[in-house]
Amino acid sequence: MRAIVYLDNAATTFPKPYSVRRAIDRCLREYCGNPGRSAHALSLAAAKAIYDCRLEAAELFGIASPERIIFTYNTTYALNMAIKGLLRRGDHVLISDMEHNAVYRPVHALAAFGEISYDIFPTHCLHPNRNTEQILSSIANLIRPNTRMLVASHVSNLCSAALPVAEIGHFCRERGILFVLDAAQSAGIEEINCTQMQIDALCAPGHKALYGPQGSGLLAIRDDLTMATLIEGGSGINSLDDFMPDFPPERYEAGTLATPVLAGLHAGIRFVRDRGTESIRAAEHALYRHLREMLGNMQGVTLYAPEHVGSTLLFNLDGIPAPEAAASLDKRGICLRAGFHCSPLGHQTLNTGENGALRVGFSVFNQPNDNEILVRALGEIQHEHNTRN
Repeated sequence: MRAIVYLDNAATTFPKPYSVRRAIDRCLREYCGNPGRSAHALSLAAAKAIYDCRLEAAELFGIASPERIIFTYNTTYALNMAIKGLLRRGDHVLISDMEHNAVYRPVHALAAFGEISYDIFPTHCLHPNRNTEQILSSIANLIRPNTRMLVASHVSNLCSAALPVAEIGHFCRERGILFVLDAAQSAGIEEINCTQMQIDALCAPGHKALYGPQGSGLLAIRDDLTMATLIEGGSGINSLDDFMPDFPPERYEAGTLATPVLAGLHAGIRFVRDRGTESIRAAEHALYRHLREMLGNMQGVTLYAPEHVGSTLLFNLDGIPAPEAAASLDKRGICLRAGFHCSPLGHQTLNTGENGALRVGFSVFNQPNDNEILVRALGEIQHEHNTRN
């Protein structure tokens, strides 16, 4: 396999830590029974592995009861569970102008079927002097008597713009509005404490900055919150009952859980906690600043909201469509993502144009040399384009 520079970590982290690969392999070789379905040793060992992962996640996100951690396939699945499980006919919802389709589409679909209504609040992410009061004011202006939920991304998947989560959580709690947080780009990087930040439902991926395998995600819900079920089926308990159990996590985890995946996720969360989110965040922010400076010194490069320092940077090469540039980078062994990144709302807000943009996403495994290789390649692509034209 050719050497690659992987800068698509906002989509999924690669590579995974050795401890994650080892945990998955050990599960498959030693104890991969059906968790909670039998009384034999392999089933019990699998159930313990899943509980250990639940406990690790609860500690990371400030959840007092591990049973409130519900495992899903990804963030999208978790968001659908929270949105559709908590909303009622006639409710009003607020979402931001930077949302991923994982938030926008389920909300829009419910509205299209006449179940709910929704409004989009501005995040002012292009405003150089934006502040928390400005964001809260934009939310307050759209609240109605029937506003039941606010769903928002902690950190944009496009430009690293972050929302003031603790302040929004307090704002919503005071007004009896449910706060659902999409942590797809922040879990494992930013400090998140659901109790302190008054987050009612946290939706997070396992396969991004928690360094777990694909097919892993979670939904963490407030202690006194009960959702309608999205999926019904076997839960391993109360098999004679006609309905799903009324308590978590079994109420929301119908069918066999992916034990090897969750063993890997447990190892990934442990990796993050051992490294420390502060250390990971500092390293990725340093890479962001390094690349921003180099791209800022190049002619013919447009950066989008670069003042928001984070793990993700969005840009375009003037006159070269983003998909074309990405294909040229791939030929040079450089992996990043071009287009609209499943966030047309965000791209519209950032005014990226008809072809979207190029996105760099860092992980703890990237190094400054990756930025240097990328910038050299971008210069070559610009030269080739100018020569042809």
